[in-house]
Amino acid sequence: MIRPSSKESLNYDNNSQKVYPQPIDMNQNMGSMIGRIFNNISSLKAAYIQLQEAHTPYDPDKIQTADKLVIDELTSLSELKHTYRERNPKPVAASPQDSRLLSEIQEQQNLLKTYEVMVKKFQSQIQNRDTEITHLQQQTDEAKHRKTKLEKKLKQRGLLNKESEESDEEESYFSVELTPSLFTSTADNAYQSIHEFSKPLINMMKAAGWDLDAAANAIEPDVVYTRRAHKKCAFESYICQRIFSGFHQENFSIDAANATVSNEAFFHQFLAVRAMDPLDVLSQNPDSVFGKFCRSKYLLLVHPKMEGSFFGNMDQRNYVMSGGHPRTPFYQAFLKLAKSIWLLHRLAYSFDPKVRVFQVKKGSEFSEIHMESIVKNIILDENAERPRVDLMVMPGFLIGTSVIQSRVYLSGVKCAD
Repeated sequence: MIRPSSKESLNYDNNSQKVYPQPIDMNQNMGSMIGRIFNNISSLKAAYIQLQEAHTPYDPDKIQTADKLVIDELTSLSELKHTYRERNPKPVAASPQDSRLLSEIQEQQNLLKTYEVMVKKFQSQIQNRDTEITHLQQQTDEAKHRKTKLEKKLKQRGLLNKESEESDEEESYFSVELTPSLFTSTADNAYQSIHEFSKPLINMMKAAGWDLDAAANAIEPDVVYTRRAHKKCAFESYICQRIFSGFHQENFSIDAANATVSNEAFFHQFLAVRAMDPLDVLSQNPDSVFGKFCRSKYLLLVHPKMEGSFFGNMDQRNYVMSGGHPRTPFYQAFLKLAKSIWLLHRLAYSFDPKVRVFQVKKGSEFSEIHMESIVKNIILDENAERPRVDLMVMPGFLIGTSVIQSRVYLSGVKCAD
């Protein structure tokens, strides 16, 4: 029974029981409460959707605003629930209509509990995100501090120009630590650059009418290729042999000053060139050590007969020999290769002791410790003789006691389909 308000006058019968002067419309009051519940649920759904949208993309301000709306709607629903329980401590379904209303109320209460759980989950996520943001902000501040110190050192050594200093490419200079994993990823990039440069080289050969089978055999004769497509490994091996020539020397076989360079200076050079386009580096200083490296490796890699066959003249070669760096597509493709190998050399000499390079000779027995097969899914017969190396495509490296495997092409193996 619903209690009368303070403004209502009460009458008592002879048995001291409360009676109302006028009957109260229970269905009308219950219908009004149901309407308010539905309105609150609709508002809660809208606030909940707004809270979800604030997470993608993640916007802390929008999340806090939406979270407050959800909490306000939950509070309103909670007040309605308590009001209903005070007026109906023991609800009894006196009619089918009352039964339907009570069922609706119970359904909305269950929905309310579900939303309360979801809101608590979102509040926990918000708290975790706030903690994560604080942690990332601390890391960013530390990284910026390291960046400032590194830029100062680079500037003192003349390795950082004004444009680089004022650029927004902060990732080029901070949060970079000298670790074996950094060298491993740089070596992977170097191999990928060899693979990528082999494509325009082979295309130029095709366009010039070369016999690719004869060219592959001239690079390394008597190689038994499992599949004809594997002959591309011969051209990758050719590129590797020339571009890595002198890698074990500090000056990389470049005619440069013989002054001893510290490990730290090598690492600074690695960082200075790492984030820049190689053509931009050469535009600033075409006669730098990096510029001399690019010229010497191009002239070594692209034979005069090859150049004449590709371009019909020696203009580009003569331009390079005179100290220039042409902006032709072929030379720019070469510069990407040259940069990746240069970075690997600078990084190798940044370590103390420096990273050592090792090669694998043709005919060597395959070792899974020191070698990796270029061809994947090879089938090794345990009862047969160990396969032999036909081509070394990429040398291996030793970082202390850790081994970065040499990439090789094997003979006498089968490939799984």
